[in-house]
Amino acid sequence: MKYIAGSFFALLLHISFSTIAATPKETLKLYKANNAYIQYVGRIDFSNPLKPRMWSPGVYIKARFIGKKCELLINDEVLDGKNHNYLEIAIDNNAPYRMQTTGKTNVITVGEGLSDGEHTILICKDTESQIGYIDFAGIKCQKLLPPPEQPTRKIEYIGDSITSGLGMDQSVTPCGKGEWYDQHNAYMAYGARTSRNVNAQWQLTSVSGIGMVHSCCNMDITMPDVFDKVYLHHDSLTWDFKRYQPDVVTICLGQNDGMQDSVLYRTVYSRFIKTVRQKYPDADIVCLSSPMADESLNAGLQRLLTAITTDANAKGDKKVYKYFFSRRYFQGCGSHPDMKEHEFIADELTTYLKQLKGW
Repeated sequence: MKYIAGSFFALLLHISFSTIAATPKETLKLYKANNAYIQYVGRIDFSNPLKPRMWSPGVYIKARFIGKKCELLINDEVLDGKNHNYLEIAIDNNAPYRMQTTGKTNVITVGEGLSDGEHTILICKDTESQIGYIDFAGIKCQKLLPPPEQPTRKIEYIGDSITSGLGMDQSVTPCGKGEWYDQHNAYMAYGARTSRNVNAQWQLTSVSGIGMVHSCCNMDITMPDVFDKVYLHHDSLTWDFKRYQPDVVTICLGQNDGMQDSVLYRTVYSRFIKTVRQKYPDADIVCLSSPMADESLNAGLQRLLTAITTDANAKGDKKVYKYFFSRRYFQGCGSHPDMKEHEFIADELTTYLKQLKGW
């Protein structure tokens, strides 16, 4: 009887192992970064098409694939030997989530537990130029599909730390803890949110601390100095503006300038508008007040922007506008807007752009 029971157990064990061995494992195929099915949006250096390099916040990559998961091959500069970029991952209509690289080379598994069908993934760089670049080296999945159709509308958001999404995300690290960039979240910042609200592509042309005539924090650059660059923090590769022609450009600067000489500020700002117009002949240009400005600075910026836009209109550019935010947003780290306030800012801007563009 013991022999029969033992034989029966051995048979069951054999069947179990045979079943496991017969279960096919999902085979992931490597699709290199230059695959035509992979979409890129933002200021990106394609000098090496197998490793497109991106510095700016909000740069994003989209792909569509079949399978229960995929793997992302992402290299990180690890600037200063310690900086690790944050990324936002959004799959289908699921809630996006933020994760951080851990080394110079990263194989990031995403989407485990997905249904065995078609899925769309978006990878967004949450941190900005000063944190260092990332290279996208490819995606591994069961099968890569033709990409989803991109929105035809395009918006570019020129700005500083507010536009970059600094100090807003305390979901993991509270204010004053960790590194200064641990609360960055460009994907959830007002620009990307506004674009998603109106079904538009986005490009964040922003640097924390930067101004129109004066930048904070011992920075030796202003936005007019680096506007035509791929790497916005320093003079570097020249950006090809033909790659992205927006329908709307917003300019949200002035917080770091503070109260400057009005003649100087108007002169430099007006000259910058002409530069933007030269690059984007058909775009609507909207000059925004700073959503985190205190009462004094806000009043000063509103006076200056009114004069600047009125002057541009009088000189023949009728597609230059102004929009002033309804209140101050400053509940995040360092008196920046927090996550919820970025949603409010985006809602304000969304309403205005829908009226302006008929969207």
